[in-house]
Amino acid sequence: MKQEIFEKVVVTGGAGFIGSHLVDYLVAKSLAKKIVVIDNFSSGSLKNVEHHLGKEYFVLVNADLKFFDRKWVDVFREADTVFHFAANPEVRVSSIEPRTHFNENVVATFNVLEASRLNDVKLHFFASSSTVYGDAEKIPTPEDYALRPISVYGASKAACEMLYHSYSHLYGFSIAIGRYANIIGYRSNHGVIIDFINKLRNNPTTLEILGDGTQRKSYLHVSDTIEATMAITLYAKNNKGFHVFNIGNNDWITVKEIADIVVDEMNLKNVQYKYVRVTPDGRGWPGDVKFMLLDISKIVSLTQWRPRLSSKEAVRKTVREFLGKEKFAWI
Repeated sequence: MKQEIFEKVVVTGGAGFIGSHLVDYLVAKSLAKKIVVIDNFSSGSLKNVEHHLGKEYFVLVNADLKFFDRKWVDVFREADTVFHFAANPEVRVSSIEPRTHFNENVVATFNVLEASRLNDVKLHFFASSSTVYGDAEKIPTPEDYALRPISVYGASKAACEMLYHSYSHLYGFSIAIGRYANIIGYRSNHGVIIDFINKLRNNPTTLEILGDGTQRKSYLHVSDTIEATMAITLYAKNNKGFHVFNIGNNDWITVKEIADIVVDEMNLKNVQYKYVRVTPDGRGWPGDVKFMLLDISKIVSLTQWRPRLSSKEAVRKTVREFLGKEKFAWI
């Protein structure tokens, strides 16, 4: 990848899972002279960015993007790029507390766009999700497939995409939308892998699995994810306009196969799987997309990025990272 220098970037949700890895990458590759992280620490952690504290290039702002406040709006001044990761990442919450995803995803995104408009920040990356497609009938699913989300989380991400499209059209923003598959790896604090590990630590003989275990999805390690994120952001920098890219893997894996990998890496034997049917068709929860595989031919052809790890390799690496068998390292 050709190295580019950003004068000043703002990373919302920069103390979270993916955002903090992006900050590390920008520093390691000398891609940004100044990095401003905005986070309310609802799901992020100070530990993820504490190694940057006190450095000349780094500014940390503790603020809630749901509230349009000059405390954080003014830090957008003289920025040239915004990486917007701030959101509530827990899909299951949307079936119980739908207002949470409206406020923390849609309202926060509108405020970020307004802060950018007022401070003339034109280049944006937005972390969207494969959930915008809902139960896609075409698999692998391309970017031009209809958006039919089946969860409020997916609907909130689709709504944010529409906001970005309008700001691109009205105000000349150059936008890179990354529709992420399931992103996993070191620093993640939710999801099926850590759920399985915690359950097996509490009871190494029985593993409760939500759904029927046949749910099949694409998984991408966070190190691959960050390189893809940078690739499409640089593409949007060099090709003005509104650009949407799927970011995922070439393959997929079932929940049962993930359980097998976790059990194997924990060196457990004769674990009984107990399937809990939450919905009649075996989903993990109401609004869960049962089958997801993204068509990534667009990002491969336009940026030459491609995943280094398969879904199974990404899952195994993540399990080993969580168990302390393997330290995180850029692939």
